[in-house]
Amino acid sequence: MDGIRTLVSQVAGSEATVLILGESGTGKEVVARGVHDASSRRDGPFVPVNCGAIPADLLESELFGHEKGAFTGAISSRRGRFELAAGGTLFLDEIGDMPLTMQVKLLRVLQERCFERVGSGVSQPADVRVVAATHQDLEERIEDGRFRADLYYRLNVFPIEVAPLRERQDDIALLVRHFAARLATESQPPISLGDDALEALLQYAWPGNVRELGNLVERLSILFPGACVGLADLPEKFRRDFVPSADGLAPQLASAAPAHVTLGADGLDLKAYLSNTERSLLQQALDESNWVVAKAAKLLHLQRTTLVEKMRKFDLQREDARRVSDA
Repeated sequence: MDGIRTLVSQVAGSEATVLILGESGTGKEVVARGVHDASSRRDGPFVPVNCGAIPADLLESELFGHEKGAFTGAISSRRGRFELAAGGTLFLDEIGDMPLTMQVKLLRVLQERCFERVGSGVSQPADVRVVAATHQDLEERIEDGRFRADLYYRLNVFPIEVAPLRERQDDIALLVRHFAARLATESQPPISLGDDALEALLQYAWPGNVRELGNLVERLSILFPGACVGLADLPEKFRRDFVPSADGLAPQLASAAPAHVTLGADGLDLKAYLSNTERSLLQQALDESNWVVAKAAKLLHLQRTTLVEKMRKFDLQREDARRVSDA
């Protein structure tokens, strides 16, 4: 997410066409809105249009508008999305699904920076910043003859690729907090995730990407308002293939924990004991890996993001870093 923010800040100040690539549900429209909000056009309109959801015979009118009587059913003049987005940003979502005939007309508008309503011979300036997005492999569609190479090169001035959520595990905990905070502004008590629930989400494949995660957080907020959600509270599909990381401790770390513990006459504070044991194993893994978090996570059979969360939980810092923070 930080990498995408950097790209957005770099391109926002220009008028370059942006092409956002990524699977469905990865948040491509959020990135497009980020480009708009960071640009000099931020006070203008942000107008989205889904090129794959509009029938081919209506798409030209939808984009460019039409005059009264231009075709059967055109009982009045109508402004298109290019006019509605004047002074702002036009977001062409699912551009890969646009029919070839419309691709030719869009290319002409992008090159000449003007357009005509359907049924009109009067040109109008296209005062818009175009941001396009697709989940399709456009180079593959060019080879198949389903997408024009010249339009692709015109759109692909500044590409931004949004990775699927399964490849962005570092973002999951952050996104959960983001969605929970957003729901809190809608008077929905925010939730938090227990360690086991977070580990389960880190192991899940996320076919629906960020959209699926957002829906899950909203569902959990309704079911468990204001609660800390544990593994047992997650829907079954998120628990189905979960493998607790503690089962796979590296032998040299597992041996650090005593094999047998005596309760004693006063019993045992199990929660404190387990917490201290976990902290000790985390500390040992970090020390043995010279505080390279990825290596320590591998020793513990944890996801890197899970280890980072646990380091925050136990306030584990390298001594030299702690001295600097305390100075």
